[in-house]
Amino acid sequence: MSAPERRNSNPGTPGNRTDRTDAADRPFLNRRLAAFGTTIFAEMSALATATGSINLGQGFPDTDGPAEIAEAAVRAIRDGRGNQYPPGPGVPELRHAIAAHQQRFYGLSYDPDTEVLVTAGATEAIAAALLALLEPGDEVIALEPFYDSYAACIAMAGAVRVPLTLRAPDFRLDVDALRAAVTPRTRLLLLNTPHNPTGTVLTPAELAAIAELAVSRDLLVITDEVYEHLVFEGSHTPLAGLPGMRDRTVTISSSGKTFSFTGWKVGWVTGTPELVTAVRSAKQFLTYVSSGPFQYAIAEALALPDAYYEGFRADLAAKRDLLADGLAAAGFEVFRPQGTYFITTDITPLGERDGLAFCRALPERCGVVAIPNQVFYDDKSAGATQVRWAFCKRKAVLQEAVDRLGRLAR
Repeated sequence: MSAPERRNSNPGTPGNRTDRTDAADRPFLNRRLAAFGTTIFAEMSALATATGSINLGQGFPDTDGPAEIAEAAVRAIRDGRGNQYPPGPGVPELRHAIAAHQQRFYGLSYDPDTEVLVTAGATEAIAAALLALLEPGDEVIALEPFYDSYAACIAMAGAVRVPLTLRAPDFRLDVDALRAAVTPRTRLLLLNTPHNPTGTVLTPAELAAIAELAVSRDLLVITDEVYEHLVFEGSHTPLAGLPGMRDRTVTISSSGKTFSFTGWKVGWVTGTPELVTAVRSAKQFLTYVSSGPFQYAIAEALALPDAYYEGFRADLAAKRDLLADGLAAAGFEVFRPQGTYFITTDITPLGERDGLAFCRALPERCGVVAIPNQVFYDDKSAGATQVRWAFCKRKAVLQEAVDRLGRLAR
């Protein structure tokens, strides 16, 4: 008798599926993820490749970061640093560099041994933090439109997503609506500033109101600050530095956006020992460790002089203005961002009403790819006519995209 026959001959064994009435109908994918298919980024990037279009959809630069930092990674590999498993919390050099960065730019003091955790990019940090801090049924308030991994990670934790919509044209936080959204089941606020995709930077007054609410209602806060060095108007203020917030805030950032090495996937978490320990408890069962040699390189990158950060910001601001002006000339309503890589526009002035249909047709019409903002909303109607464009590209590429988009105005 064959092994399969032996397994099926006993209807009481765990390997036999015939005693499960739902076996034939149950899908393979966990039902918590049933609403999440292939990401819009994959779809639009494939469309860009198929049509030879300029890809202003996915937010990655088309040039590498500083040559000396790339060389630092090569040097680490050659010297045998990080080629095997690095320490679980991250290599000491990087943890010390992260702590020094927080002190240098924001006056925040963190112990590199107990209050810093290195992750596989900010995306893993977000996943680990949500999985660690949430129980099924907990409510999470997140600013809508939100980065797509937020919804998926909240779902994987079995928690409930409560969107707080930022509305055009200014995309400002409605503090009264935030207060009203908090219930006895609210566990956590998930914030992103500078905000992707709108480019909004939360003001000191808005952050103070969030801090007051978090303290008074005993809420935890996760802040995604990956665009912290890409603020063109105003300044970035970490929520953890406000009164009462250090003990309840998990601060997340990464190297990819700041140093233009998005493929290296080096991110980090800072917080109290208790919070960092909780996040590490989940993180160790995701990647465990990653990016060994790159960690040493990013430790050197974080110590680059102020001139690097200032030059990087000025370069991106000029690219923002080039694309924003071109989009306005092409007929879009343009919401000029205060920060990030991205510009949000409205397609209504072009006689269009469906951002998804518009983006799917745009490569054939103009040879340019963008992202429909409605995929970042639970309330699809709030973002139905919005389209997001990435300007982290070479100026020549942006100018060519602007020239192509000019066809829409003719």
